Amino acid sequence: VQLQASGGGLVQPGSSLRLSCAASGFTLDYNAIGWFRQAPGKEREAVSCINWIDTSTYADSVKGRFTISRDNAKNTVYLQMNNLQPEDTAVYYCAARGVANSCTLSGMTYWGKGTQVTVSS
Repeated sequence: VQLQASGGGLVQPGSSLRLSCAASGFTLDYNAIGWFRQAPGKEREAVSCINWIDTSTYADSVKGRFTISRDNAKNTVYLQMNNLQPEDTAVYYCAARGVANSCTLSGMTYWGKGTQVTVSS
């Protein structure tokens, strides 16, 4: 069972990126999938979650700018990030926890390696 996050990079403020979380060894549908991030010197925090019935939630800091989605055919969950700001700079991780209504930092079962997002002018 593996999760692989990708799509990070170095972008300017106001730019967009789309992160991908691809699964192998299990199917993502009916799993709650979360995106989390950790900035230097800070604790890991929840960014967005899509639960087992595809209800999505967002941290207040990213509402209106980030969108989470699931493509079952590709066994991948995406995080579309628009209007990126320097405070979005962090390592982004995806994680899965099975059939669940929400994503919590301590409740996730599988974690992928992170992908670095750097927003700087």
